[in-house]
Amino acid sequence: MAKPAFAKGAQVEHPKFGLGSVEDCTEEQIVIKFDEHGTKKFVLQIVLPNLKKSDRQPPAEKRGARKKKATT
Repeated sequence: MAKPAFAKGAQVEHPKFGLGSVEDCTEEQIVIKFDEHGTKKFVLQIVLPNLKKSDRQPPAEKRGARKKKATT
């Protein structure tokens, strides 16, 4: 069994979606949580040529960042 291309928590950069954190990576697919575009799942062989490793620090998880209900 081959080692996944990216470890969980690795920081990557995609040309369309920008910076993100790897949530899961198998031989077939990779799941990335992007800063600006949410979580996306890709076929690894298709997206791999477009992904670059990023040396940035992972973003801090936002805890309790719920939107307040607008009062009318």
